[in-house]
Amino acid sequence: MTQTTPLINPIFTATITLDTPVIRKGGDVTTITLRKPKAGELRGLNLTDILQMDVNALGKLLPRISNPTLTEQEVQNLDPADLVQLGGEVAGFLVPKRMKDSQPNEASLPA
Repeated sequence: MTQTTPLINPIFTATITLDTPVIRKGGDVTTITLRKPKAGELRGLNLTDILQMDVNALGKLLPRISNPTLTEQEVQNLDPADLVQLGGEVAGFLVPKRMKDSQPNEASLPA
């Protein structure tokens, strides 16, 4: 389940319910909220790698934009289905608004 919510000054978040919780001593993590990254949080990363959901790139970026904060090790140990969910949301953050607006949605498709 994914929800994208606009906040103040074009910051966006998405909350993802994990199929497989991240196990922690302080309590398991079952949902992760991602925040749209700012340019500085993309430092040292290749945008193409992020858009292609490269595991190493996501391993560096997700700890910078996740709440609760994931570690690189936790990202590397995620269920692949959860990594795809998180990576898809991150890729969606990088698409310009005008491109999102020009894409047909399900409601506008013929039956």
